[in-house]
Amino acid sequence: MPFGEIGAVLLFLVVVFIFGNLWFHFVETFLRQIKKLFPCRRDPGAWHTLPPGEDDEI
Repeated sequence: MPFGEIGAVLLFLVVVFIFGNLWFHFVETFLRQIKKLFPCRRDPGAWHTLPPGEDDEI
């Protein structure tokens, strides 16, 4: 494979990488804006699954 073809393949991979990175940031920004429109007002759940009185018996 001549150096020109290797360079073209590497250039193509760099372009695909940059495009993918930009696309990821675009989608993440878009989703963040959507989440700002619909705020979640729920309290976070407990980190354990025990009912409120069972943890005192241990």
